[in-house]
Amino acid sequence: MRTCQESFKRVELIVRSLHRRSALFHPALTSFIMHSRISLLSLLAAISQPAFAAVRNYDFQIKNVKVAPDGFERSIVSVNGQLPGTLITANKGDSLRVNVTNLLTDPTMRRATTIHWHGLHWHGLFQATTADEDGPAFVTQCPIAQNLSYTYEIPLHDQTGTMWYHAHLASQYVDGLRGPSRFHRRGWIVSTITNHGNLDPNDPHKSLYDVDDANTVVMLEDWYHTPAPVLEHQMFSTNNTALLSPYIPVLSMAKTPAPVLEHQMFSTNNTALLSPVPDSGLINGKGRYVGGPEVPRSVINVTRGKRYRLRVINASAIGSFTFSIEGHRLTVIEADGIPHEPLVVDSFQIYAGQRYSVIVEANQTTANYWVRAPMSVAGAGTNSALDPTNVFAVLHYEGAPNAEPTTEQGTAIGTALVEENLRALINPGAPGGSAPADVSLNLAIGRSTVDGILRFTFNNIKYEAPSLPTLLKILANNASNNADFATSEHTIVLPHNKVIELNITGGADHPIHLHGHVFDVVKSLGGTPNYVNPPRRDVVRVGGTGVILRFKTDNPGPWFVHCHIDWHLEAGLALVFAEAPDKVRQGAQSVKPNKAWDQLCPKYAALPPDLQ
Repeated sequence: MRTCQESFKRVELIVRSLHRRSALFHPALTSFIMHSRISLLSLLAAISQPAFAAVRNYDFQIKNVKVAPDGFERSIVSVNGQLPGTLITANKGDSLRVNVTNLLTDPTMRRATTIHWHGLHWHGLFQATTADEDGPAFVTQCPIAQNLSYTYEIPLHDQTGTMWYHAHLASQYVDGLRGPSRFHRRGWIVSTITNHGNLDPNDPHKSLYDVDDANTVVMLEDWYHTPAPVLEHQMFSTNNTALLSPYIPVLSMAKTPAPVLEHQMFSTNNTALLSPVPDSGLINGKGRYVGGPEVPRSVINVTRGKRYRLRVINASAIGSFTFSIEGHRLTVIEADGIPHEPLVVDSFQIYAGQRYSVIVEANQTTANYWVRAPMSVAGAGTNSALDPTNVFAVLHYEGAPNAEPTTEQGTAIGTALVEENLRALINPGAPGGSAPADVSLNLAIGRSTVDGILRFTFNNIKYEAPSLPTLLKILANNASNNADFATSEHTIVLPHNKVIELNITGGADHPIHLHGHVFDVVKSLGGTPNYVNPPRRDVVRVGGTGVILRFKTDNPGPWFVHCHIDWHLEAGLALVFAEAPDKVRQGAQSVKPNKAWDQLCPKYAALPPDLQ
């Protein structure tokens, strides 16, 4: 065994080598190591994150492929030919480098693209100093043109939890471009990205579960047989006077991509502004529609006696799901990437964009059990292809037959999760406590008629994406005040390092998502305001009673705020917070896009309209 002195000499050599190679350490730290008598363990803890953090490289080929997740074959927008897309895993302190190559060719769908890292935005990452990599088209970047590549480079810093990624150009993610991400709280020994079997030693909930791997990621999706642009066109129709998403009878058995659905939605015939009703619901890329083949169910494999962390993601365009597992209770430990105090329930409702981690103990008789996720979507009865109750997977115990459960599928019973009962585990409490916020904003969700077509609005303004991204206006045009942006861009400038309170009212189930931040849900469901230990997340349902949210402007950048029902976003239910524009341009928190980012806009602008 080496002596402590030998160990210190070895660490000193490592530190000097790292300092020479990558300038990760300040000279004062090297001097401190040489002359201090701190323990080796303390030293290793001090240097662990920068010394052992890794760059996680991924190659995403965005291409059209034909798949049949529910038995109906159609062309989709895929990541590496998969649905859902490639799982991204990394550790706290790592950096992501994702090279995205646009190989899209199908003329029925968008042929440019962007990717948003949700929770990174990349739907849980906060993108500190890297707002240019957040992904929403015309907010932080121009789209990636056909046959071009762009590399997203994102430092994770101290972010952990369950995230996901998806296209953020028009309604493109409806057509398949979406996938899961999970980030761990590793210590100084970092395992490789493929080492799924290792548990996170620094997870505050680590004592509650034994298994957290690729098998325990559960992605819930609604699925359309029609391209999104077609549906969108029908929705934004002058006949859609109620602003409903398309459930028009002609669509009921249509087999069409998202652009087609868009066309139907945004039509003068869509007098209720009806949003497109999906044809089926999927769990991990498998589902069934009425009259279709019996596609095999997705399977979650477990071993009796072990405890599993399921990371449940709602990647749908409109549908919410009520998740439960036959005969098993669920312990909620995370909401939208944020650890919460354990809360035992039997089921939970999850809205578009949201994520939950739950612990499931395999403590029942060796058998197969239904994983239930019935879908809730307005107008479900108008699409004869959809059975919203037929969204199932199988929890398969090792040693049980490879077969579907023999019990009735049924519905969940028992205790349902109430969001108000969630308590953030780390640093609980809303910014500013119960004292008045520095800035209070009222955001009223409504509807208005624009050019004869119904649209969704915040404060009577329908969001329209500018041709020049908001971030570029801040950096190149010195945009600093609300007046520097067109009214249709609905951009609100926020001061730096202030407590912001949002009072959002709406009257319907709109899952509202804020990029670049998490927020504390101070009030929801008409309850009493809770400033002491409220839930903390990045997507919240705004129902008939509205919500009150708080966050602090400590992350300069233009951050998108929008409904995560993709059809409602396309109908204008969005705005942008331009947070501390002066800090975006200069200083320690400034955003410095690379040359490849600079070229995105001219290359996109040069495309003919049909390739955009």
